[in-house]
Amino acid sequence: MLTCFIRYEIEPFGAEAFAEYARNWGQAIPRCGADLIGYFGPAEGSATIAYGVYNIDSLAAYEAYRTRLRDDPAGRANYDFAAREKFIRREDRIFLRCVSAPHAPLVRP
Repeated sequence: MLTCFIRYEIEPFGAEAFAEYARNWGQAIPRCGADLIGYFGPAEGSATIAYGVYNIDSLAAYEAYRTRLRDDPAGRANYDFAAREKFIRREDRIFLRCVSAPHAPLVRP
């Protein structure tokens, strides 16, 4: 299992457009085969950094997922929305593997 972390640099006043973009992916990504953890937009601190995070079985599964996402009507519409509105300045993705598991149960003091 791999986790894809996408780091976005967004326009300073692009948080609302990014939130709409994220909600759209919230529907399309799971339907196309990735386990979406979530999209995270600015709250405090930087107004220009956001993240998308999802799990995928392998790099081969990722390639197939990306093809399905590109061909999905909602996926295509979301790519077009981002291109038209230009609220994303930069996007970087990295694939990491969880190496800290198993985790202890959460203790709430």
